[in-house]
This record gives sequence, C-alpha cells and structure tokens, in this order.
Amino acid sequence: MSDDFILETQGLGRDFKGFTAVGAVSLKVRRGSIHALIGPNGAGKTTFFNLLTRFLDASRGAISFNGRDITGLDPAKVARLGMVRSFQVSAIFPQLSVLQNVRLALQRREGASLQFWQSGSRLRRFDDEVMELLSRVRLDALAAHRAGEIAYGQKRALELVTTIALNPELVLLDEPTQGMAFEDVDRIMELVRETAKNRTIIMVEHNMKVVAGISDRITVLARGAVLAEGTYAQMSQDPAVIEAYMGRKARGPYGDPAARGESA
Repeated sequence: MSDDFILETQGLGRDFKGFTAVGAVSLKVRRGSIHALIGPNGAGKTTFFNLLTRFLDASRGAISFNGRDITGLDPAKVARLGMVRSFQVSAIFPQLSVLQNVRLALQRREGASLQFWQSGSRLRRFDDEVMELLSRVRLDALAAHRAGEIAYGQKRALELVTTIALNPELVLLDEPTQGMAFEDVDRIMELVRETAKNRTIIMVEHNMKVVAGISDRITVLARGAVLAEGTYAQMSQDPAVIEAYMGRKARGPYGDPAARGESA
C-alpha cells in the first residue's frame, strides 16, 4: 500500500445467514483526508465500519492499516494501533461526570492502565486539557454534570470529544451530527475539520450539508457495494447516485439538498 493511503480494503465483505450485508468493498483512504461514506439506510455503512474496526469478522477480503494487515486482529489491538471509532448510539459512562469521561480518555492515551486508585491531585493534572476540549463543543459549563443527565445532542458531542482525546491517527465517526440541534451542527463540523488537520477521518453521515461542507472525498454505498466515488460536486451530478441515494430524480437535476441543509 502506498504511503499516501492510511487504510485500504480489498474485496471486504460480510454475510449473515445467506444475506450479504457488504459484498466485496475495495476502498482506499488518503492520509490526512476527510472521507465520507454515504448511502441509503441498509446500504451496509455501519456493517462496513464494524468490519474495519474488527467488531465483526469479515466473510472475505482484507484490511490494511498503515501498511499492516489487520484483518485478523481484535478490536482492542486495532484501537491501540491508532484506529478509533464512535458509534451511532452514544457510548459514554453515564454515571461519571462529563469531565471524568474525557479525563478517562486522556489517561488511556498515556498507554497506562486507568489507575482509578490515583489521588485526586494526580488525576487533576489532566483537567486543563479536558476543559479546553469541552469548550470546543460548549460543554465546559456542564463539566461537573453526570454524563447520563445531559441532552442527547450533548452526549454525542461528548463522545466525539472523548474519541479525539485518545489522539488516534484514524478516526471513524458514525453519524457525528445525529440528533443534534441545528445550531450545533456547524460547531461539530468545525471540530471535525480541525481534528482532521493532523489525522484522517472516515465519516458516515446523512446530513448533506455536513458531507458537502467538510468532505474531501465521498464513497457511495448501495446494497453493500460501492456505487460511486469522487468529490461531492461529482457525486451530486452522478445519475446513479441521484437515483439511488439523493432521491432527486423526481425533483430534477438542480435541487441540491446540501444547499438547503437537508439530510438526504
């Protein structure tokens, strides 16, 4: 694999009792880019994410990360290599405070155990960085609140911050703006864009405003296979994509949903 590409799959697929969720997807993700994965519901996007991060075993194909074959590794080893993901369902510690959730990620980033028995003063050495991260998504005022009690969109923002706090080389974001208020979407877009300055991001996202605004390249999945790939401008004019995903055939060729901030 060329050094220009951080991740590559070759004929990656998964079957479930005779049903093919992902056919044989071959994908290359350029280092330092924001690569969006889009497609209609049931296209196989989340299954493909689970294959990449080894939460699911592949029925066929191979995965290379930084030139290393990771097809047979377990999820924890993949994460330690520098590939970390978020989930559609918020994955936080609800009984801990917002601050403690991010602090745990920073502890883990150091490569040691979480060391719950450390003194409070030693744990507080992380707090300046925690508060800086929380301020990026306007959660700093909620630092002392229990994570399980904050609003759903705020939980999504917290999960994104804890993912970034691990300082991975490759971040996989599954619907990062799902459930967020309209006014929060731009802030999350900016955070994702800033995060990509020194790492690579693969993002599943339905909001076409987000996809158009920050993606360098887009892969369109349909029925578990790659339908098309290119820039947003190219994909928004591709007849096969328009018919299979964007639903614009009946509207005519000029009704770009991203221009109106719609989710296709």
